[in-house]
Amino acid sequence: MLRILARSVLIYALLFTGTSYAKQVSGVDVAETLVSAQQELKLNGAGTRTKFFVDMYVTALYLPEVNQSGAEVIAADETMAIRLHIVSDFITPKRMSDSTRDGFVRSTGGNTAEIEADIEALIVAFQDAVDKGDVFDLVYQPETGVTIYRNGEAKSSVGDLKFKQALFGIWLSDDPVQKGLRDDLLNS
Repeated sequence: MLRILARSVLIYALLFTGTSYAKQVSGVDVAETLVSAQQELKLNGAGTRTKFFVDMYVTALYLPEVNQSGAEVIAADETMAIRLHIVSDFITPKRMSDSTRDGFVRSTGGNTAEIEADIEALIVAFQDAVDKGDVFDLVYQPETGVTIYRNGEAKSSVGDLKFKQALFGIWLSDDPVQKGLRDDLLNS
């Protein structure tokens, strides 16, 4: 586990350095590219998650190549990342946990049994106070699963391809958390 986390810290350092900004979404500068030790990830799209007319977080999707198919992105077993910029004071650890669980239920059509332990491990990363300005990076790599970073600090590595598919499905599936946001992430 320490080896995976040490590797993840190194990958993070390489992944999120030297970025330029492609655009601004809800007051957040969204990086054009993220560079990993193995490849450059390109901004596929970015948008804002709103709830009851309140901006909650800005999400950006980074892929090796731009792709407008949610199904293809979900299925792909390649390095990719989702970045969440918290832009609201209304997000609490409980709300973040509840929303995450709900997102997994929607993404999997209610079939979360196989990944339940991984979902709970992900939610641990949200247990501390969630503050406006926090940045969560969910970075998938085929050999390590999804590494969760909070403000640049690796919290844990979770799951495998099946978990990643459900996680990215929260935003990109046929039943996403918000259809307009899915369209923004897929730049369609």
